[in-house]
Amino acid sequence: MKLSLLCLVLGLGYALPNVYGFLNAKFYAEALQKFPRSIPAGILLMLGATGWFEWLLWHERLADIAPWKMVLQGVFLFAGVAACFVLKDFLAVRGLAVLMMLTANVMLETQRLHPSALKNVITLWAYVIAVGGMWLVISPWRLRDWIQWNVAKDSRFRKGLALRGAFGVFVAILGLTVLQ
Repeated sequence: MKLSLLCLVLGLGYALPNVYGFLNAKFYAEALQKFPRSIPAGILLMLGATGWFEWLLWHERLADIAPWKMVLQGVFLFAGVAACFVLKDFLAVRGLAVLMMLTANVMLETQRLHPSALKNVITLWAYVIAVGGMWLVISPWRLRDWIQWNVAKDSRFRKGLALRGAFGVFVAILGLTVLQ
């Protein structure tokens, strides 16, 4: 995947929910508050993350794991599906956290060979996403607490949505212009 396409997809994918949230703040705040404990969202995100990880593992060419690849795939598939039954508390946050780390991996791999210095915007964003994903795996209740703090004041919530939306648009513009 080209960096320009990745920036466009990630930038718009990040901006659009924030723009929607800005336009429908009350509904969006209520939906965000329900997200951390949402079982359907958790199952969808965890199975999506498991599938993506399985796909990456299937295409891995590292010779050191070649003899164990099928065993590893079975173990990780079992762990991903079992998490949907055993880790129902904050399952959505855990699934999101794994997807965040997988997304950061794609971002870092894609930007690696691009000559522009502005690729470092994507690099920094990827590290923020990866560290955030690791933090949420360790303490998933932190997302619930952050959401509660974020939506406590309407002005703070709207400013955050506007800033995140603007950053997403900025990344999309980078993809359309500089990072071609």
